[in-house]
Amino acid sequence: MPNLLISYQEMQDSQSEHVKRIREAGFELMVPENPDFCKGLCDEQETIRTLNNVSAVIAWGEHYSAHVLRSLPDLRVVARAGVGFDRVAVPVASECGIAVTITPNANHQAVAEHALALMFSAAKQIIPADRAMHQGHWPRVNMKPLRDRTLGIVGLGRIGKSLATRASALNMHLVATEPQPDLEFVKQWNIELLDLESLVRRSDYVSLHVPLSEDTHGLFRKDLFSKMKPGSVLINTSRGGLIVEKDLVDALQQGPLEMAALDVFEEEPTDPDNPILKMENAILTPHVAGDDGLSVQQMAMEATECILELQQNRWPRYAAINQDLEDRWQW
Repeated sequence: MPNLLISYQEMQDSQSEHVKRIREAGFELMVPENPDFCKGLCDEQETIRTLNNVSAVIAWGEHYSAHVLRSLPDLRVVARAGVGFDRVAVPVASECGIAVTITPNANHQAVAEHALALMFSAAKQIIPADRAMHQGHWPRVNMKPLRDRTLGIVGLGRIGKSLATRASALNMHLVATEPQPDLEFVKQWNIELLDLESLVRRSDYVSLHVPLSEDTHGLFRKDLFSKMKPGSVLINTSRGGLIVEKDLVDALQQGPLEMAALDVFEEEPTDPDNPILKMENAILTPHVAGDDGLSVQQMAMEATECILELQQNRWPRYAAINQDLEDRWQW
């Protein structure tokens, strides 16, 4: 009987529909002994021990390095819950005949909602007002509008589009940068396409929704921060590596940025001494944007469906990352 490991505790409920499907398909369900496994805090040797004799894994935040993948001869599928795959050495997975999938349809709306919540928190000063009230004060709060302001969306994939439709309902002006835009969507929602530099110069709020890659790593650094609109707000619910954090701190301290709202960081969990944690004009959440109760269920089911399709030697083209493996895929 093949083993299937579910990394994330919130997906391990034995009564959930995806667990029932897993067992009906003949898999033995496994969970990590170390609760920190899913957070990416385990070294390579512990990761290998945890995944020993595992055929498929519904993965969360753990790292699948080249060494890890090459040390797991039984592993057939890494089904990432979410859309990021930067923690998986994908070329090595292909080399080893391991399929890598994501859940493209499950959590984009949750991430868009979280980005919007961060934007509201920044504009309406929710957190400092709440803190002052709990301390017995009745503060005057310097709030800003969202209506009639410009939102710059960096990346118009599923999440960027979901944010755009929500922001349009708030009467925000929409600009975006996207290398392969859906022109019908752009026209429908009256979005102006710009290059990145023009976008940051014009936007009151900038929200990041691009994957982390060699081209996007450190995309927001000192020179780009210097071109941003004075008093603007930066929101990142994508990947921490898109931003050079020391340059972000300078931009928050010296301008032109007024605030930043981050769900992701260069290192996760972030260092307790990270200076961004001390800044009052930074709103921070611990990489939870896509993890509301509904999206977790949907991610678990979509990841499960990918594994079950692959078990039947059907290639899930809509979700597979290493498409080069399709022609030679065999469970």
